[in-house]
Parts: sequence; structure tokens; C-alpha cells
Amino acid sequence: MPMWSQIEEQLVYNPQAPMIFSSGVFLWLFAAFIVVYLLLQRKTTARLLFVTAFSYYFYYKSSGTYFFLLAIVTVCDFLIAHFMDKVTAPWKRKLLVTLSLCVNLGLLCYFKYTNFLGSVIVSFTGGTFTALDIFLPVGISFFTFQSLSYTIDVYRRQIVPLTNLLDYAFYVSFFPQLVAGPIVRARDFIPQIRKPLYVSREMFGRAVFLIAGGLFKKAVISDYISVNFVDRVFDAPTLYSGIENLMAVYGYALQIYCDFSGYSDMAIGIALLLGFRFNINFNSPYKSASVTEFWRRWHISLSSWLRDYLYISLGGNRKGKIRQYINLIITMFLGGLWHGAAWNFVFWGLLHGVALACHKFTRSVLGRDKTYQSTGFRRFLAVIVTFHFVCLCWIFFRASDFSTAMAVLGQIGTDFHASLFMQLIAGYKGVFFLELLGYILHFIPEKLDAATSRCVIRMPLVFQALLLVAVIYVVIQVKTAGIQPFIYFQF
Repeated sequence: MPMWSQIEEQLVYNPQAPMIFSSGVFLWLFAAFIVVYLLLQRKTTARLLFVTAFSYYFYYKSSGTYFFLLAIVTVCDFLIAHFMDKVTAPWKRKLLVTLSLCVNLGLLCYFKYTNFLGSVIVSFTGGTFTALDIFLPVGISFFTFQSLSYTIDVYRRQIVPLTNLLDYAFYVSFFPQLVAGPIVRARDFIPQIRKPLYVSREMFGRAVFLIAGGLFKKAVISDYISVNFVDRVFDAPTLYSGIENLMAVYGYALQIYCDFSGYSDMAIGIALLLGFRFNINFNSPYKSASVTEFWRRWHISLSSWLRDYLYISLGGNRKGKIRQYINLIITMFLGGLWHGAAWNFVFWGLLHGVALACHKFTRSVLGRDKTYQSTGFRRFLAVIVTFHFVCLCWIFFRASDFSTAMAVLGQIGTDFHASLFMQLIAGYKGVFFLELLGYILHFIPEKLDAATSRCVIRMPLVFQALLLVAVIYVVIQVKTAGIQPFIYFQF
């Protein structure tokens, strides 16, 4: 292929090959990006403009011409926050923040929920509904929530609005977290925007550790077990025995963790290389001894967003126990709907909401405060129970519809055939080796993980580079045919 054709191919959106961090194309582009970024080190405005332009290109390579939605959200919320700061009348401020909610949630509802709501309405009226051909822009759930947090914080007078549109466009579009999070709060990110560019040795080493680890989790563990086992079982669960379905559920629990936490690690690491710090988004969630603890460790940026902007707005725990339980269920119901416009996502959210309410009720009956932590064998049992409850919920999250989820459960409950276990292991050696490795890495003590991170940070630059090269080599050796998009791109 002529060189110009190859360049043109990289400039044009290809829906079959979206831009993702684990692709070779992105790694080469990022290397060139870093060179220009460093040349603009002392020219803050030019650097912000360059990164914003690259971020829009990155989003175009992920969603095509729908990058204009990002621009609409950015300009609207910037102006709304600006006008909100100028008015003092409470009703005017409330009207403006409502306008922001309508813009962001209106876009989200149209692109994500039109067909779902249409089918629901038709099911009640008895008519027929033909699904509209609506493309779901990648990451729309993330950047709308991120922009909403800004206008709500301005409304609550928790932050002062920006006066420069470029700064706000940089915040909303910053490419490391643009298409799959983490959801970065304005109060955390905006103060960093115009600080002098500085990347300490600790930041650089930590970035290498996170990028290498995230790349390994996503492109080696998650992609391999997905393509070679999990997807096959969930696509046709009745063709497999109960033990195979159960192992696929355990596999999916690891797959989605490695996929999403791997992306988050790479996003945080890339941001560190550029001189920006993000908060942690995953903290070994399967070590949780309760559903409440799980949501403090899983997708922390979303769970804290739902807590601060939805749960607390509904009244939180300020209006009695019964109202608190209802608020938890409503919050998780909407959290499930945020993940996908289908009843299985709604049911997944409701399961977690009811579990959170039950845990709060049990803790209240036993007289335990929120700081209580079980220990020893009691905690071990609690972790096992919590993990299996989360896995049960993952069945509904992963299955294409309710009937598929029930088929998985039916095979596990009625057609188990435990005697096939050793045969299964022998037939999928690579899959189960990576599953075992993934769970071992997940459950290693936090002190060991921190020590490994410190070791990478203290390495000479040459050894850090060799570590990344080694991980990339392993990725190339085990990678599947074609690009495997991140799971959360669909949300």
C-alpha cells in the first residue's frame, strides 16, 4: 500500500477499527504526539490547543462525525455556567442548571434510549415498533456526566466557572479519559490545566507501571479469555454444560475487570505522562466483603458521581431509613439504565440496589456503623459470598437478553456435569492459565502491589522502556485477530 494511502487511512474514521489505547496505531501516534507536546512545554495556550485538537481527532477516530456532539455539550455548558455565575436569583440559577440537564440528558436519551423507550411504550399500547437506525456515539455517557458535574458544582457554588472556552474544551475532551472514563471532576482537574508542565520521576515511573499493567490486563488476559472461551459460551449457553457455563461466568467477571480497569490504568498512566493526576478508579473490587464495599472499589468515579449528584439529591440518608433504602434502589436502577438501554441492565442495577439496601438494613439491625470491618475467617466467607453475588449479577449484565441469562442459570442448575472439569481444563489450558494468573494478580496483598510499583518507579529509564517493550511483545504474541474494543465503549 502506498505511504500516502496508509496516512489517509489513519486520518479517516473506520468503524471496524476504532482508535483504542492497546492498538499499535495509537502507540505510534502517541509517540509523535509526545514529541510535539514537549516542544510546546513552555507555551501553555498552544499546548492546550494542540491537546484539544488531538483529543477531537481521537474521538473522531472512535465515533466518526459525532464529535460535534462533544462540541455542543462543551459550548452549551460553558455558556450556561458563565451565565449562572452572573445571576443571583435562585429561580434563574435553577432554570439554567435545568437547561444543562436537558441538553446533556436529552442527547443521552435520544442516542441511547429512543429505541428502548419506544419498545416499552409499544409493549403497553399493543402496537408495533420499528427500531430507528441510531448510532450510539462512543463515550457519550461519560462526557455528558463529566460536563454535568461541572454545571451542577457551579450551581451549588462549589467551584468558580472558567472564563476561557479553550480551558473548558480541554477539560471535557482530554483524550485519556474521554471515551471510557474515569469520570473526572472539574474541581479536581481544572486547577491542573494551566500549571507549568512538570512530570516527576515518581509520576513517570508510576505511569509506566500503570500503562504496562493496564495493557497486559486488557490485551492479554481480557481479550484472550473473551475470544477463546467466554464469548463462545454466552453466545450459545445451551450448547455447553453447567460447569462450562459456570467457568464462563467466572471468566467474564475477570474479563470485565481486566478490560475496564486496564483501560482506566492506561488512562491514568497516560495522563501522568502529560503531567495530570487522576483519582484511582478501581481498587481490587473482588476483595470486597459486602456489596457496599464493592461499590467503593468498583468504577469509583461513577459510583461516587451517582452518590454525589443523584443519591444525595434524592435525599440520601437524611430522610429516614425507609427513604434511604428507596433512594439506594432508585440510584442503582438508574445506574443500571446508564449502562445500557435494555431490561437486563435494569435488572442488574435493581439487584445491586436491593443488595445495598439489605446490607444497610442488616448493618442497622446489628448496630454496626459504616466503619465496621469483619476480620479473619468471617471476612473470608463474606468475600466469597459477595464475589458470587456479583458474578450472579454479571450474568444479566453480559447476556444479550433475559432468555440468554436464564439459559446460563438453567445450565448451571440442571446440567452441571462436574466430571467434565478436568477435560475442560485440558481443552482450554491457555484460557484457564490466564484466568488463574488474573485472579492471583487481583488478590495479591496491597503491600506487594505497592512494592512492585515502587520497584518500577526506581528502575532506570532504560529498564522501564524494556518493561514496556516486553509487555508489547507479549501482547503481539497472544493478541487475537482484529481489534477487540473496550467493553465500556458501548456505554
